[in-house]
Amino acid sequence: MAAATSRQGTAAAQPLPKSGAVSRGYNFASTWEQNAPLTEQQQAAIMSLSHAVAERPFPPKLLQEQATKDINNFSRPPGSGISEDSGAIDAVLVSTHEFYKWFTDLESTMKSETEEKYRHYVKTLTERVEICDGILHQVDHTLNLFDELQLQHQAVATKTKALHDACDRLLIEKQRLVEFAEALRSKLNYFDELENVAKNFHSSSMNVGSANFLPLLKRLDECISYVENNPQYAESGVYLVKFRQHQSRALGMIRTHVLSVLKSASFQVQSVIHGSSLNATTVSEGMEASVIYVRFKAAAGELKPVLEEIEGRSSRKEYREILADCNRLYCEQRLSLIKAIVQQRISEFAKKEALPSSTRSGCTYLMQVCQLEHQLFYHFFPSSSKEVSSLAALIDPLCTHLYDTLRPKIVHEANLDSLCELVDILKVEMLGEQLSRRSESLVGLRPILLRILGDIHERLTFRARTYIQDEIGKYIPVDEDLDYPAKLEMSVGSASDNAVDENSSHFKTWYPSLEKTLSLLSKLYQRLEPTVFTGLAQTAVEVCSRSIQVCVDLQYLVFFIFYVLFFFGNMPML
Repeated sequence: MAAATSRQGTAAAQPLPKSGAVSRGYNFASTWEQNAPLTEQQQAAIMSLSHAVAERPFPPKLLQEQATKDINNFSRPPGSGISEDSGAIDAVLVSTHEFYKWFTDLESTMKSETEEKYRHYVKTLTERVEICDGILHQVDHTLNLFDELQLQHQAVATKTKALHDACDRLLIEKQRLVEFAEALRSKLNYFDELENVAKNFHSSSMNVGSANFLPLLKRLDECISYVENNPQYAESGVYLVKFRQHQSRALGMIRTHVLSVLKSASFQVQSVIHGSSLNATTVSEGMEASVIYVRFKAAAGELKPVLEEIEGRSSRKEYREILADCNRLYCEQRLSLIKAIVQQRISEFAKKEALPSSTRSGCTYLMQVCQLEHQLFYHFFPSSSKEVSSLAALIDPLCTHLYDTLRPKIVHEANLDSLCELVDILKVEMLGEQLSRRSESLVGLRPILLRILGDIHERLTFRARTYIQDEIGKYIPVDEDLDYPAKLEMSVGSASDNAVDENSSHFKTWYPSLEKTLSLLSKLYQRLEPTVFTGLAQTAVEVCSRSIQVCVDLQYLVFFIFYVLFFFGNMPML
């Protein structure tokens, strides 16, 4: 009982330490046992293994110690142990209290001898548990620090993201402001350009031949277009007025430059003409191509960039006006060079040649001049050369002189054959062949040719009516005209002669008024307008009928009708 009490006191005095590591290890083992239970075969194998190792032999060292101990016990005298035991027993037997004390000491000694290593092991385990608890505490503290660090990291990440978003918003706002500033600057550049334009155009070194003149003019046009399209801007009207003033100044400089170059070229050509010992006729025939055209063409290289720029912007009113002004200046200078030569050549044709020949020569020469002038004009104004009105100021005076030269002769021309030849020349040769072959360069000549042809038609119609009244209506026959038996016998005799033309033999048998009527109508056919020809033909037939009725009896009238029918049946052959 005392021993039990002593054990309980000892157990109570030294309780096993409670450790979180132990409890966690036990919890882990129980959880492992529940989650991974052993089968019956595995448990039987473990039991067999435990029985096999239950009675393990002592290690060699312990066997030697045990043998040495047994030898010592064997060599001890037999009475020594007994006396000690008996002494102890005797001591115990002295009193009960001493016995219990002795027994307690003996039990403590035995317990200390047998349980010392277990106490040492428990102590070691306790220290290890405490160390593990410390490590676990440090790990928990470290985890707490990591949790705190993670929270701080999340806070920093949140703030960083907020800062990043704010930076993105600022960058977007900056980009928007930059774009707004650039858009504002691009709009203000048009207004700021006024000072630069004014400075350059008022510079003493600025002229049309400068390299920066055309780019500056283009920039000025862009500024004017922009200000015109945005009248809502402040003071846009004031800027527009100032821009237009500078534009007018620039266009005035262009006009002055073009006039100066054209006058210089004209002066050079006139100097060559007046400096030569040749007369005007020789110059117009031999030197006009090399002097009047080739030398004048050299001036096109100096004016071509400016004139092309003006033609390219001719959609604007200001440039259309300056282009028309340059065309007019060009035509004036060219007219001053060639007008006298062309007039002299046409006058010489009129003096030396008959009316049909002079008309043909004058029209042909004027066509050559128009073609050369059109080619030269193309070098100066490539785009404007397609418009008929561009060269009107140059071609019209030359055509007018040709018309003024030919009209008096046409009005006084009384020969129907000459008038018919004039119609053929103008209608077939000039309007039909020449203009159709070179239509683009001779378009300006067509109105004057049609006007001359109209005058010839008018004169031809008048002369035809006069001829009908005087030569047909007032014809007085003679005896030979009425001696038809003799005429018929003569025609029969001449029919056998091969040397006489068949048509001439027929004409000899006709009554003279009939012959004149049919001859006149054959000349006027396809030379007058159909309506005019129809009226003249009706008048001629009526007058011819009256002439025959007055001079012959009814049988000759029947003969006349027969010949009229015969004539109209053979009209295409005539």
